Amino acid sequence: MEDTTAMDVSEQDDARLLQRYIDACSNWGRWGEDDQIGTLNLVGPEQIRRAARLARQGRTISLSLPYDQSGPQPGGFRNNPQLYLTATGTDHVTGAQDVLPAGWGPAKGLGFSDDVLVMPTQCGTQWDSLSHIFWNGKMWNGRPADQVTTKGAQANGIENYTGRIVMRGVLVDMPSHRGVDSLRPGEAITAADIENFLADHSLGVEPGDALLVRTGFMAARRDDWGDYAGGHAPGLSLHAAPWLREHDIAAVATDTWGVEVRPNEISYFQPLHIVSLVHGGIAFGEMFDLDALAADCAQDGVYEFMFVASPLPLTGASGAPVSALAIK
Repeated sequence: MEDTTAMDVSEQDDARLLQRYIDACSNWGRWGEDDQIGTLNLVGPEQIRRAARLARQGRTISLSLPYDQSGPQPGGFRNNPQLYLTATGTDHVTGAQDVLPAGWGPAKGLGFSDDVLVMPTQCGTQWDSLSHIFWNGKMWNGRPADQVTTKGAQANGIENYTGRIVMRGVLVDMPSHRGVDSLRPGEAITAADIENFLADHSLGVEPGDALLVRTGFMAARRDDWGDYAGGHAPGLSLHAAPWLREHDIAAVATDTWGVEVRPNEISYFQPLHIVSLVHGGIAFGEMFDLDALAADCAQDGVYEFMFVASPLPLTGASGAPVSALAIK
């Protein structure tokens, strides 16, 4: 027979732990009751100038997956992007475009292609907005969850991030640190792991930095995604939340579907999102392609760079795609 008393005690312990981290890590009200960007307030002109000084070699490294049908989504909850061509080169060469649309007159040799993109906003490399996750009826900064309606988020939408994610980035490459190709599903990355990596590479973090954490899981699944999106995965430990808050990390991006380790460490779904996104206001980036960056950093020994990753200004959206860059 199942010991329901023991289960109740365990869940109560989880609830107390979660509340303790919420209390310790909350930034609600720190930047005023109307704030909608959370820890991106930590990034100002000084931080941007500091990041720009890291662009010493004049090289860019893309950190975004292609938005196409080969992406990581299995369908159901989210699908991969679908590109629909509404005008093609075939139309041009067969004469279908000899008369231009919209009353523009004869083509006189001109041809064109045009297309429509249909995709969930969070199907590939993307930022979560501060309206994405709710906790007990509230989202970031204590705003009521019912401010997100079928018309979109009336507050905390992803458009508030646009133009603001320009900062110093620091790569934490855990597989290379542990001498493996990829961390295993369920393998957690702790604050001590991060500290050890930084110390081994003579690095520190400063308020307003972005922490890019590579697990190697994207590389391991790239040709056969399986349950990459939503299944068991390596990731940040819930217990790293106080470290993120103490160091005023502005943004965290990983090469996994959900940033944090899965299965989750306590009996709450995505508890790090509850603590560090809803209450801490930290920008969470998911499914960032960090493999080329890791190879580059290993080659030149430089694990800090200018990080530019502005999301599309999709008004009221819970997340948005991004063409992210590391500039060295």
